[in-house]
Amino acid sequence: MKRREILQYGALGGYLALTGPGTALAEALQQQPAFPKGFLWGSATAAYQVEGAAAEDGRTPSIWDTFSHTPGKVRNGDTGDVADDSYHKYATDIALAKDLGLKSFRFSFSWSRVQPNGKGAANPKGLDFYKRLVDGLLEAGIRPLPTLYHWDLPQALEDDGGWPNRDIADRFTDYTRILGESFADRIETWGILNEVKTFTQAGYLDGGHAPGRREPLAFLKSTHTANIAVGNAFRTLKAINPKLQIGGAYDCANCWPATDSQADHDAAKRWDTMINLWYLQTTLTGQYPALLPADRQAELLGWQPGDEKLIKAPLDFVGINYYSGWKVSHQPGGMGVPGLDVAASWGWSPQATGLADNGWSIDPKGFYDILKRMQKVTGSLPIEITENGTADNTPPDAAGRIHDAKRLAYLRAHFIELRRAIADGVPVRAYHLWSLLDNFEWADGYSNRFGVVWVDFDKEQRRTIKDSGKWYAEVIRQNRVV
Repeated sequence: MKRREILQYGALGGYLALTGPGTALAEALQQQPAFPKGFLWGSATAAYQVEGAAAEDGRTPSIWDTFSHTPGKVRNGDTGDVADDSYHKYATDIALAKDLGLKSFRFSFSWSRVQPNGKGAANPKGLDFYKRLVDGLLEAGIRPLPTLYHWDLPQALEDDGGWPNRDIADRFTDYTRILGESFADRIETWGILNEVKTFTQAGYLDGGHAPGRREPLAFLKSTHTANIAVGNAFRTLKAINPKLQIGGAYDCANCWPATDSQADHDAAKRWDTMINLWYLQTTLTGQYPALLPADRQAELLGWQPGDEKLIKAPLDFVGINYYSGWKVSHQPGGMGVPGLDVAASWGWSPQATGLADNGWSIDPKGFYDILKRMQKVTGSLPIEITENGTADNTPPDAAGRIHDAKRLAYLRAHFIELRRAIADGVPVRAYHLWSLLDNFEWADGYSNRFGVVWVDFDKEQRRTIKDSGKWYAEVIRQNRVV
């Protein structure tokens, strides 16, 4: 069976009829090379999506508390008030991670749990929770990989202007220092921001995520504040312990022209610059790529003398999140961002092999493509896949088992492409599945399930490992695609 046929069968969920002993697919998979020795297999979660305990032990509201409680903002009126209740069930989640054989566990700190209102003294009860979590992971032999910020800005800081307010970068520095001084003795590898492109764009440009603003000029300032925050956090953590390994999680995607016209091809290049380079390349070089009108860039960003030193940080590794792709067309004045002139539609690829249950195109080859694309920017820096996964909403059968064939096939096809990228020189050292648990999926609420562990949100968040989770455990055990 040819590799393309393997991918097509996998992505369409038809693998079950092909994977028995002696089948063509089984034989083809046996030929798959092992992943590099010491490769880190893991999973990813985020504070607001799993913790719950929204008003316990000193935690104050974040922008996602406010947004999710605003009628019409989240599907079905769902909120993260309880979510997976991981604040109380974290030990259960660590046990699940250990049972699956995970080597790395990505999570995020809740800023408003650690530092209520985003400023001032730390909240001891908040820090104690994360100390219990981290110590539990270490005891289980799992590497803790924290993200300092995964979209849940304290509401008090949004009331002060949010990420478009340059002062937030200083507040973030203070917050980083609290965490660094509290955890640098037990955590070696750190992520700074998760998907800065998404929380700035969706939060301040198109308004689909918290805080729900649609202000193109505020969006541009938010990108610059976030890039300053990354540089400040990097230097703050290195000052505490220069041996720490520090990176971030950047959502990267292929950008496809809507038509073969030159205008659409040029638009796709501009959108690629905005989403794939504006943050990561800027952090590595200290310079923004050419995109905005040169004579207005300083004004549009709120640039100040010396900012080139603030935004630059020689990251120790780069996290890449991959899900789907963009369809892009030329549209004068599109997005309201000077010089951008695009219309962009998420979740599409001309080489898609199927659709996820949330409608996003499934494009395994795109995973390979984006890794090779971003290697041109990151060079020899180690890469960790900090998120990758799919929505498969298959419910339990009568016996309580979850046969999520579509997810298993999705992962198999993407792992084949990941291994191919590594063979072709992309220095990937870790993979984190999104997600360990079904959880609060932002504006989709609980309508789409990304976990390899089913969470019954109606029965005290009971957890059940899905077929895909059992399969993932075998991949980890053998360190190759099975």
